[in-house]
Amino acid sequence: MIDLEQRYETLLLNFPADGVVQVTLNRPDRFNAMTVAMFDELESISREIGDDRDVRVVILTGAGKAFCAGYDLDEAEELTSLSALGMLDRQERAARALSAVRAIPVPVIAAVNGPAAGGGMSLTLMADIRLGSPAAKFNAAFVRIGLSAGDLGASWLLPRLIGPSAAAEIGFTGRIVEAEEAERLGLLNRVTGDDDLLDQTLALAAQICANSPGGIRISKRALQANMEVASFAAALELENRGQALLTRCDDMSEALQAFKAKRPPNFSGR
Repeated sequence: MIDLEQRYETLLLNFPADGVVQVTLNRPDRFNAMTVAMFDELESISREIGDDRDVRVVILTGAGKAFCAGYDLDEAEELTSLSALGMLDRQERAARALSAVRAIPVPVIAAVNGPAAGGGMSLTLMADIRLGSPAAKFNAAFVRIGLSAGDLGASWLLPRLIGPSAAAEIGFTGRIVEAEEAERLGLLNRVTGDDDLLDQTLALAAQICANSPGGIRISKRALQANMEVASFAAALELENRGQALLTRCDDMSEALQAFKAKRPPNFSGR
């Protein structure tokens, strides 16, 4: 079980609904900018969530007016003084954190409440679904500071999400993508109202939680894995194994019995 008594330096945790854990980046005075401590805490809580079978959905959002402003410039000043191997270690530490978020075995919904810049934009890409308020905006301005737009998985995930040409334009110009355009491109699933981002996110989480826990977990595994397999045949093989496994679980039998009895299913996740 997740320990809500545990104190984090950069994160806030709460359970806004049964089966839903909300992880809030909590450095509002710095627009939730990333630090080494945040990377370590994101990796730790992601693994803790993955081990908790009671968690069905994760909501990831930011405190205050921003989602995440990217790497904290106060810490960034020391990067040029690190050795090549020291910089590689720092980069891999950040990459492990974001990879751990993506590897959470249940759906992750990013509630993008404001700007998501640089590594903050990459963090939104680790989510399965992204909802944004009208204040949401994205940019990957690495090229403006002498760095590559290929950072923390963005060069792999962004082209798959919005297409290679749109990803190239965003990466090569470093321009800001406002919420409306982000929705049109597919970077956001939808834009909410001014004040109901979390309400709509929780409603979506409730829709997911109403389904079979095992079915959702295997669905996420299939969707992620089949972005990487080399062939249609390999994708089918993965899907076939998942379906065969799920027919051995209690939830499918329960769903069939509930359908016949014309009642809602009572899924156990077993």
